[in-house]
Amino acid sequence: MATAEQSATGGGVQLASTAGRWVLACSVLGSGMALLDGTIVNIALPRIGEDLDATLAALQWTVNGYLLTLAGLILLGGGLGDRYGRRRVFVIGVVWFAVASALCGAAQNSGTLIAARALQGVGGALLTPGSLALVQSSFRPEDRAKAVGAWSGLGGVAGAVGPFLGGYLVDGPGWRWIFYVNLPIAAVVVAIATRRVPESRDRGASGAFDIGGAALAALCLAGVTYALISASAHPSLLSVGLPALAGLLCGAAFLRTERRREHPMLPLHVFSSRLFTSMNLVTLCLYASIGGVFFVLPVQLQIAAGYSALRAGLATLPITVLMLLLSAPSGALAQRIGPRLPLTLGPLLTAAGLLLLIRVSPGSSSYWLDVLPAVVVQGLGMCLFVAPLTATVLASVDVDHAGVASGVNNAAARVAQLLVVAALPLLIGLSDQAYRSPHKVNAAFGRAMVICAGLCVAASALAALLVPRGALREEEALHEQFARPECRANCGLNAPPLEPGSGGVSR
Repeated sequence: MATAEQSATGGGVQLASTAGRWVLACSVLGSGMALLDGTIVNIALPRIGEDLDATLAALQWTVNGYLLTLAGLILLGGGLGDRYGRRRVFVIGVVWFAVASALCGAAQNSGTLIAARALQGVGGALLTPGSLALVQSSFRPEDRAKAVGAWSGLGGVAGAVGPFLGGYLVDGPGWRWIFYVNLPIAAVVVAIATRRVPESRDRGASGAFDIGGAALAALCLAGVTYALISASAHPSLLSVGLPALAGLLCGAAFLRTERRREHPMLPLHVFSSRLFTSMNLVTLCLYASIGGVFFVLPVQLQIAAGYSALRAGLATLPITVLMLLLSAPSGALAQRIGPRLPLTLGPLLTAAGLLLLIRVSPGSSSYWLDVLPAVVVQGLGMCLFVAPLTATVLASVDVDHAGVASGVNNAAARVAQLLVVAALPLLIGLSDQAYRSPHKVNAAFGRAMVICAGLCVAASALAALLVPRGALREEEALHEQFARPECRANCGLNAPPLEPGSGGVSR
């Protein structure tokens, strides 16, 4: 039997070949596994809380335990693949993710579940950048654009399947199966990767990894997140002030470390670009809004409106379908007219959809009248801004730093979701046990939608003020970025796509 490495002649495998289809299937299944987990866990939160008698703070940590390690380590994960072998690190990430998934499914209390979710995030940080890097490094140059486009589109299908599958599993065999379902997928991915995917690495990679920077970043996020969650649960000077101070000190130490290191995890010089900095502020606002909505909406639908888990999962399916259908046309439109208008109007349209969601209440009897119009408007708004946002971030720095820019932007989106899940219950007055009360959930949900809509409006204002009018349309770099399939077709519900071939980390 010919191995994948033997097939990878002439500078890479052909997309139309059997070897090419194996590589693409492996990459899509690996990234799809992580994407599924990101979309279905929120659907299961009410049932997890009921089964484990978990507090709202525990449910927050169920989401944030994963996001914390993923956001803190994803920049490092890509660098490990470049140095030690992209296939090797990808496979390690898949196996790690599967073992952690099994621990999540077997958890008998919320503490065990949270710890297992944190471990799952480590696996996600290894496999997520590696998935796209495998595509970029395995295919011959003339097939890479098509391969990345296929990876992006098929990954979007996984996002569309997630809510339906999650709801079905929660209502059927139980919430534990949203984690157990990863095990057979991981087994298939590992079997394909070890037999059919060629190994690759960056032969020029050198220097020490920024382990200290990664640790300080994770500790900073952990301290701030702990303080925010504690403030809405059992606030005290010890439980809020001490971790907040520790987190801020770690953040200051992180910036100091990155400024002094020869090969930092986060090269601070990229922020010398005003456009890059402003686009990451827009990213923080938009993905905080999206993260907040997808955290509280499943709770509102199931606890307040009385939906089953399956119906709650299907409720947001139109958003994913719209993004699958319209992301590429949106990218083409932004290429013609420039990114400023889509980045201004898209968030405003999304905000309108979020305000329409306030109609969802315990008295909501019709999905078609109360939920569908809101999620359609929200989805149309997201279609307008996702592709232009990614392309503008990549075009705001020179091509040599595109991988760094993409990795930073991806991490910014995940940090935004991490912080909003920690802070939102505090801001809307939803306490530990209040999430079990339909009346209290409904009141808090209305406030949450106003806050999330406000974040979208802030992002729109930033784009209108800071994206130059028409100037970027004339830059060749921006046209090249919009031409990238991952910038025009990626279904960026969880985070912007990573730049192919790089985890966005300098060594």
